[in-house]
Amino acid sequence: MSGTVKKVADAAVKAGRTIDWDGMAKMLVSEEARKEFATLRRTFEDVNHQLQTKFSQEPQPIDWEYYKKGIGSKVVDMYKEAYESMEIPKYVDTVTPQYKPKFDALVVELKEAEKASLKESERIEKEIAEMKEMKKKISTMTADEYFEKHPELKQKFDDEIRNDYWGY
Repeated sequence: MSGTVKKVADAAVKAGRTIDWDGMAKMLVSEEARKEFATLRRTFEDVNHQLQTKFSQEPQPIDWEYYKKGIGSKVVDMYKEAYESMEIPKYVDTVTPQYKPKFDALVVELKEAEKASLKESERIEKEIAEMKEMKKKISTMTADEYFEKHPELKQKFDDEIRNDYWGY
């Protein structure tokens, strides 16, 4: 195998060590997301394992003399010459340059979505706290106290009364 494949395999191992799988798993909320994440992790580990075992090893050298004894030197020499003249083209990565900008844009979009999500979480937490407080006070709260917290409703009711609209 070429040295390039070995470099890719080594890079995959280093990448696998730097990924915080447990930290990412803690951020997942839905069961479906956890299943997809587990599948992603398994797939990554399978590919990483294959890179380490299958593709990082150099092939065994061919024992041409062994084959010459069994088959004959004329046929073996012909195969040896063809084998040695064969050139394996170097891999040129044309995919990464195409997708790297798209990936970087997605990362930026993800960070923006994360910020929006955190703001929405804060808003929801505040709303939950208000609801809990309202639940505690609802049995003893007067209409004036309620309208103090919700002036838009008081305005709506006042407008309906003023316009002689009683809901029917």
